[in-house]
Amino acid sequence: MPEALAALSALEEAYAQRGAPAQAPAQGPAQGPARAPAGDTAVGHVPVVGYVGADVPVELLTAAGARAFRLTGDPDAGSGTGDRYLGLGVDPAARSVLTRLLAGSYGHLDRVVVSHDCEASLRLFYALRELRRVEPGTALPEAYLVDLLHLPHRTTARYNRRRIGEFAARLEAWTGRPLDLPRAVAAHDERRRLLAAAAELRRAVPARLTGRQFLAVLNAPLPVDEHVALLRRLLDEADRLQEHPGRRVFLSGSDHDTPHVYEAVESEGYVIVGEDHSFGDLSVTDPIGTGGPGASGLGTGSLGAGLDVLAEHYHRSGPTAHRATAGERAAHAAAAVKRCRAELFVAYSRAGDEAPAWDFPAQRAALDVPAVLLERQEYGRADLTALKDLTCAV
Repeated sequence: MPEALAALSALEEAYAQRGAPAQAPAQGPAQGPARAPAGDTAVGHVPVVGYVGADVPVELLTAAGARAFRLTGDPDAGSGTGDRYLGLGVDPAARSVLTRLLAGSYGHLDRVVVSHDCEASLRLFYALRELRRVEPGTALPEAYLVDLLHLPHRTTARYNRRRIGEFAARLEAWTGRPLDLPRAVAAHDERRRLLAAAAELRRAVPARLTGRQFLAVLNAPLPVDEHVALLRRLLDEADRLQEHPGRRVFLSGSDHDTPHVYEAVESEGYVIVGEDHSFGDLSVTDPIGTGGPGASGLGTGSLGAGLDVLAEHYHRSGPTAHRATAGERAAHAAAAVKRCRAELFVAYSRAGDEAPAWDFPAQRAALDVPAVLLERQEYGRADLTALKDLTCAV
């Protein structure tokens, strides 16, 4: 089997295990030395941290020597427990994550880190904190909130820098060791560079990766060094990858923490070549160490200088439906559709996550390709009737 196909298969296999009980890996060069969080006495223990949301600075988790992975829900399993604590008005993806945490579906976690990337994530954090306080029998891990904001103001930038510094200090207190931030940033920057190259494979005509495959390439829950190694193998023989013809779709709107909707869309002969959610293209950002203001010298600067750069990077992250204006979202959609040469624009809004639907009129007005809104969709499901009707009409 060609190396690219073997690497793709390995990435898809790892992605299929997302949300399964985590196993702490052996210490590797990109992960830093193993350190035990407060309360753990095992020598060489590698802390396992589950995180929620797009704004968690994963570089700090790597710098602390943690095995970190993003927590995802399961549309095929019930979420009754999460529904009871969070209420049916909260995004079902967050309710599913809470249900799985309470059921122990992720295995042992030393900590849960939550970002304020949307209201559902914030509600989840408050529920975790209170459940641990009033119902200690749930055995939930300690939850920590990284409260980063995205207003275009200097005061917001200063606020974010303080929150980043507090998180770094908390990690050092948990582990009892200083953070190795330059090495962690370098490892994540290399992964960003390789993921950007993988994204170009999907934008090729015809596409060399499907949308479903790209989700796996991007979100495989692997330690950084293992992920980088597989990405290099994938890209070294990318010309051996299969071509994927089909109507090219840009998918906008709600996050997709599972492949269910992608599989439903692509089973009808479409190929998703781009998107604007945090499990997709929006997470393929510019490198931190070489791409942003103040980035030069990160490898030799103080921890404080590195935290400055990290705070700036997460302050200016992509225009999701929950933190950008309709005009910003429309401009981003128009540019992204042209870049990936999409033929159709599909806005997907999940029940309990209505914000993406509010952007659709402005997005449609800014586009020069047919557009359709799939509104109030069930978690992990897609009623494609409107998309099929649009395809027949054009």
